[in-house]
Amino acid sequence: MWTVASPRGALRTRGRPDGVRSAPTGDEARCSNPSVISPMRRWRGWGTIGIVRFLLNILWLIFGGLFIALGYAIAGLICFILIVTIPFGIASFRMANYALWPFGRELVKRSDAGVASAVGNVLWLIVAGWWLALGHIVTGIAQFVTIIGIPLGLANFKLVQVSLFPLGHEIVDSD
Repeated sequence: MWTVASPRGALRTRGRPDGVRSAPTGDEARCSNPSVISPMRRWRGWGTIGIVRFLLNILWLIFGGLFIALGYAIAGLICFILIVTIPFGIASFRMANYALWPFGRELVKRSDAGVASAVGNVLWLIVAGWWLALGHIVTGIAQFVTIIGIPLGLANFKLVQVSLFPLGHEIVDSD
């Protein structure tokens, strides 16, 4: 029976079918905040899928994700300069965040999104959304040429949805 920290920082109990958490040991006994437990202990808690997601995110950053995120961030700054477009700037920063680390996260519709989000999405689609979506589709198809590029192309296809309709969505961890 042992307890490890998951990538989100929550403690999980291993070896006890009843789900009872054991007394803290080692790093956990010395630290009241589970999110600052040693990196190696957190690494062990990730499992195989977490490690693969981490490696895919690193490859994504190297092979274009950083440039995509910088582009969205620059667009967000421009939207903040023009006062009327601040909601689009917030959405651009959300897209930059998603473009930085897409594996292990997904886009979900917010339950409190209303008519203003729908109107903003239509304006975004007309002005910039379809260009961004087309760029992600073309880049995704180009990345499918190589074996290592297939998951990166799939990540580009995940970004099509958020580039078309950025308002009224939020990014959550997929688990």
